[in-house]
Amino acid sequence: MTTHTTHIPAATNGRTQSLRAPVVLTPRGRRRPGLIVAGIALAMVGALTAVWLVAAAGQRSGVVVMARDVAYGATLTAQDLAVVDVSLDPSVAAIPSSEAGSLVGQVAAVRLVAGSVLAPSQVTAAGPPGPGEVVVPLSLDHDRVPAGGLLPGDRLLVVDTPPEQADPPSTDPAVFETIVARVGVPDLNGVVVVDVVATDDDGPALAARAATGRFALVVQPRGDDS
Repeated sequence: MTTHTTHIPAATNGRTQSLRAPVVLTPRGRRRPGLIVAGIALAMVGALTAVWLVAAAGQRSGVVVMARDVAYGATLTAQDLAVVDVSLDPSVAAIPSSEAGSLVGQVAAVRLVAGSVLAPSQVTAAGPPGPGEVVVPLSLDHDRVPAGGLLPGDRLLVVDTPPEQADPPSTDPAVFETIVARVGVPDLNGVVVVDVVATDDDGPALAARAATGRFALVVQPRGDDS
């Protein structure tokens, strides 16, 4: 007779205890509320900046610009002016397009360049000389005129020179700051008369020096004509 033995698992409280796989808990990262708030704030700032830039780019206004070059002291005509719609920084001085008609007949207070935005300070009601200024004519032989010529608006230093064959001065010579107002047509001998604008204080001394013919010209950079 064969005997079969059956093994019964041990029971706890009358129930069979089953085997379960161990549960592994994955640690969660710690949240940082400060970083989240900062990220949201940066996103909002970027969005607002983009909206502002788009709005600013769309704010265009009509202003007066130069259609062609105009010399210093010349009278403006309608053909000299044009109107364009541009977006300008508020700090840039400009003349509204609605005032373009009133500029005809005004005088260029500086040399005006084609394509530039016209500023109120660049035009005046009367030509040179203006308040506190005088015009002094200078008679120039052809060999005393710069090779590149002279144009209205050029800035000149009129420098006192010693007599012919004299030694150079031991002290600084008298110097007069002037602006070319008009350039005449050379005569048969090549002599040209150039009207220059000087201050009231320098006018008499410059005229006396011009009468002697003992002076030299130094052409200065045009600088900023604004």
